[in-house]
Amino acid sequence: MSNKPVDCVLTACTAGKYKSGLSTGNYLIRGFMAGLYIAIGAALATVCGTGLESVSPGFKSLIAGAVFPVGLIAIVLTGMELFTGDAMLLPMAAMDKKTTWGRVFTVWFWVYIANFVGSIFWAYLMAVGPLSKGGTAELTAFGQNAIAIAEGKTLPYIAAGGVGLWSAFMKGIGCNLLVNLAILLSFTSKNMIGKFFGIWFPIMAFVSSGFEHSVANMYFIPAGIFCGAKVSWGQFFVWNLIPVTIGNIVGGMVFIGVVYYFAFKKEFPQET
Repeated sequence: MSNKPVDCVLTACTAGKYKSGLSTGNYLIRGFMAGLYIAIGAALATVCGTGLESVSPGFKSLIAGAVFPVGLIAIVLTGMELFTGDAMLLPMAAMDKKTTWGRVFTVWFWVYIANFVGSIFWAYLMAVGPLSKGGTAELTAFGQNAIAIAEGKTLPYIAAGGVGLWSAFMKGIGCNLLVNLAILLSFTSKNMIGKFFGIWFPIMAFVSSGFEHSVANMYFIPAGIFCGAKVSWGQFFVWNLIPVTIGNIVGGMVFIGVVYYFAFKKEFPQET
């Protein structure tokens, strides 16, 4: 059994209303765990993709994409708070007058901070754990790959200048379009297996395609920096996190939230 598309859109609006009513403390707790879960998927993608570049770049991307979705699956099924998902759900609730736009921005602020802290925590844990040899400066092959990923997500954009910022922004749009499609697909199913596959395929697609996820990058780039990547924190924020975050907002709110809300608004049941 599956829910109708209009029911999924209604569920998204209701979920946004529910999320808008949580306390700040709840956003911080749930946001921390969501950032950590996304970082777990990112770390797994780093480890599983190590050494596969020589086999096939496409195959390496596929493997990374296949394992990364564990993070969003855990978030959706356990009710944690992820900024990129809230980029769609909260605006849909606001458009349906179930919350205010001021509340949307407040929730985004606290969840974003909490996601960052959770991701950074896991990046540090990995840097002194599997990415290094006994917590020393000597890196494992996984640590070397973490450096390559961090540098690959910043240095090419810096070299390209303004075009690089545009590229990061557009990759952010593509990413969150697929992430929020995954969330909508999770609403179509009434059982865990259906939710699992509804989430897995779009997330696998965004990772394998090479798009940019702001919360995942809160892990990828700091993990590389902790391991010695030639990337500064300022470069991380300016050349990746900021343009990617803006792109994620556009991809989730506009391309999924606005599109699906107005596509099905006329089919909403009339309130009496």
